Amino acid sequence: MTADKREYGDGDATYQAAGQLPGLTQLCDRFYQIMDTLPEAASLRAMHPADLTESSRKLAFFLSGWTGGPKLYREHYGPISIPQAHAHLPADLHSTRAWLTCMDQALQQLDYPNDFREYLIRELSRPAQRVLQVCQHRMANS
Repeated sequence: MTADKREYGDGDATYQAAGQLPGLTQLCDRFYQIMDTLPEAASLRAMHPADLTESSRKLAFFLSGWTGGPKLYREHYGPISIPQAHAHLPADLHSTRAWLTCMDQALQQLDYPNDFREYLIRELSRPAQRVLQVCQHRMANS
């Protein structure tokens, strides 16, 4: 690592590597385009509204703060707990994997470097796992 290159996760290094808000917006738009058309993401797609514009905006705003940039989701929508915000959904292992697959494909299609893509998917797997746990717990107790 050179002195001018910070590790992903260090301050806003991930946000900068993602291309700041314009890059995250493009990433989220591509993510939802893939989710909208990928056959193995059909059950995931069914959990979303017909118009994905607001979903893409919310995800980009969330990722902004999550990657070390401005906390835009909080500014526009208030605080959020990702697992609790998704607890009402019928998320399962298949939909969790589909979410990560869509994100991975979006990162690849937008030519993000492999080390960044691997880092982001690894880090996004953590909240995805928490969402899955909360949804499975809710379904088991309902």
